[in-house]
Order: sequence, then C-alpha cells, then structure tokens
Amino acid sequence: MMELNVKSKVPALTRAFALLEIISRDGQCSANQLVVESSMPKSTVYLLLEELKNLRLLTQSHSGNYRLGLKLLELGSQVSLQLDMRTIALPPLTRLMNETGHLCHLGVLDGNTPIYLLKVESQSSIQVRTWEGKRLSLCRSSLGKCLLAWCDRERQNQLISSIEFLPVLPNTLTDEPALRAALQEIRQLGWAYDNEEDVANIRCVSAPVFNAAGDVSAAISIVGTSLQIGPENIVALAEQVKQTAWEISQALGYKV
Repeated sequence: MMELNVKSKVPALTRAFALLEIISRDGQCSANQLVVESSMPKSTVYLLLEELKNLRLLTQSHSGNYRLGLKLLELGSQVSLQLDMRTIALPPLTRLMNETGHLCHLGVLDGNTPIYLLKVESQSSIQVRTWEGKRLSLCRSSLGKCLLAWCDRERQNQLISSIEFLPVLPNTLTDEPALRAALQEIRQLGWAYDNEEDVANIRCVSAPVFNAAGDVSAAISIVGTSLQIGPENIVALAEQVKQTAWEISQALGYKV
C-alpha cells in the first residue's frame, strides 16, 4: 500500500505521482487495483487517471489496464541526454579552463530560459559567482544569445516575445531590433559576447554545441572580469571557445 505525503503543499500532484509509482512497480494496473494500493477515494483515482492519460503520462490497454505513457520516455530521454552531455563536455571544458584560466559553463534552454548545466571552476584568484542550475537572461547573457541565435525562426520569435527588455546596464540590449541585429552578427561570427550587459565588470564568450541531428542543443561559455577579457584578447578567446564547442559537437555525433 502506497504511503502518501500528507504534508504536501500540492496533494493532487503527490497523489498522481503515487499512482505513477505503483504502475511503474507493477508494470500495469487496473483502476480498482490502484484504488486499493493507493488508499485513495475511487473518484479521486479515476479523475487523476484521466488527467494523466490526457497528459500522455499514462496509456490504457484494450483490457482497461493502465501503463506508463510515452511522454515519460520522452522526458526521461531528455534527462539522459543532458546527463550524457555533461559527461561528454566535462573533459573539453576542463581543458578550456586550464588553457584560458577562465570559469567555463555548459548551458541549455530549459523551457524559455537558459540554464547552466555544468560548471568548471577556474583556479584564478579572481572568482565569479555562478552555479549549476543558475538561470540566465536570453538577451543579456552570451550563452542565452548564443542559444537564441541558432533557434529556428518560429521558436526564436516565440522566445523573443517572452523577453522583458530592461536597461540593466549601459551595454544592455533594450529592444527587439537591437537584439535581432545582435543575433544576426552572432550567426555570422559563430560566437556570442556579453560585454558587461548583465553584471557590471563581467564579460562572457559563448559558442554553440550541435547534436547529431545538426541542431544546436547547448552552448558553452567562458566567464571573466573586464580586466581578464577585453579587446586585446577577445578574438583569440572566441576561437578557443569555438574550437572546444566543436570538439563537444563531434563527440555528440555532429557531422558537417
């Protein structure tokens, strides 16, 4: 019998997850079995089962039994892909950190928001505070702009429409035309730059990571202060970042 977390702030979600766990354990279950196993009211179980079916988290066989749905496989494959990507990206990013002396990241889009998936800390005495799981701006971070630049047109338009343009710093892009011009330049150069656009005295350089299907599934970045990254070394650093992104892309199965 499944023991539910009575302290949950979202009891419906907890109950739905309990049903998924029972079905995962047993392979398939009838509705009556789920009522008994979960100790939930019959009406609650039926409502949850119907919603889980609508979300493709469950499927129902001809016999009426419930099985886990393909949506869970889709979600699980994305988690697996991201975990595999971390493993693949770690050695090249560590090498990039050693070569440049800069903090390095691997990031992906999580919904409409870029997020750091992996961080390789530098040994520099100048530390920049970031963390794995940190969410970034689409228009103020180099990694966000890099991911946005390689989205297909429909997805790019949708993401841009979600942006709230704020004049955070003097170099911040504050409107759509400026952002679109920047994205065009990024595609031409093959790399993106955050020139103190999100945090004062912090600069970042990013390059795209392509998957086996030829799509940009991630981006990498180096992060440094305005004393570490500037006009005198930005092009050389960008080439190193692009080369590392290329190595990761090839390891993910990308072929020109």
